[in-house]
Amino acid sequence: MATIPPSRSTRRTTWTDAQLLHALEEVVERELNRHLSVFKDWMPHEYVPWSRGRDFDGVLGGEPWTPEQSPLTGVGKVAMVVNLLTEDNLPSYHHEIATLFGRDGAWGTWVHRWTAEEARHSMVMRDYLVASRAVDPEALERARMTHMSAGFVSDNRHSPLHTVAYVAFQELATRISHRNTGRSSGDPVCDRLLARIATDENLHMVFYRNLLKAALEIAPDQALRAVADVVSGFRMPGHGLPGFERAAVEIALGGVYNLRVHHDDVLQPVLRHLKVLHLTGLGPEGLKAQQELGEFLGSLDTQATRFDERRTAILARRAATKG
Repeated sequence: MATIPPSRSTRRTTWTDAQLLHALEEVVERELNRHLSVFKDWMPHEYVPWSRGRDFDGVLGGEPWTPEQSPLTGVGKVAMVVNLLTEDNLPSYHHEIATLFGRDGAWGTWVHRWTAEEARHSMVMRDYLVASRAVDPEALERARMTHMSAGFVSDNRHSPLHTVAYVAFQELATRISHRNTGRSSGDPVCDRLLARIATDENLHMVFYRNLLKAALEIAPDQALRAVADVVSGFRMPGHGLPGFERAAVEIALGGVYNLRVHHDDVLQPVLRHLKVLHLTGLGPEGLKAQQELGEFLGSLDTQATRFDERRTAILARRAATKG
């Protein structure tokens, strides 16, 4: 079936979820084919420093883990654990998008392909952490069990359009988080590994961003409302992790991910690409969403500036104390 093109007769139509999924299927197929044409296959085992590995204590009677064995910086350890545990919840993420997008046709093919690619990320990250003795393996496994036992419920499960908008930003946020974690890790092997994962996440972002662009052409008022709702209420999927708030503070102070990063490196690039603040021909709902979005971004920028000032002061105090 051909995608319904935007026109004066369709732009103001209120679309149901089923109509939108049907109308966007051709775009999904096109973007899937583009994705597969540029995706470079890679092997997780090649990025793991197996030569660092040795038996742990327990049934094999190896060496117990101790903190000084870790090659990572303090913020590197915190961010790696948060990023890995977030990736671990893939079964729940798959369930959410498979339920919304379906398992048939181009949508279903994409859902399964995305899941297969994402599964590599938790696999290689855990292998690296264990082989490098970067974190306490027992604490990591307990945290995984706790987090996955709770599952994940999307804030946007009520709407496929909101979900498309959310993942367009979330995939870029994940890419930025992984990339900055690698740069802050203190270990070139970790940096290389996370750079490879970030490449996948960027391709996933491009897929969803292009899909969102098509939705803005087909149903601009509804899609812009979804964008405004998602941006103003955005939460990373790992927000339910045990101890997430404390970890998030250290990650923010370490410059891995904070308000400034979120505003400048995640929201703005996607919004600029889509030109959402400059769309014309909108109806009342679209205009309202556009105004709300602009006001929120201004407020977030102000909050990010205040955070930058506090962060500078906190880091200065920490440096003085160590000195």
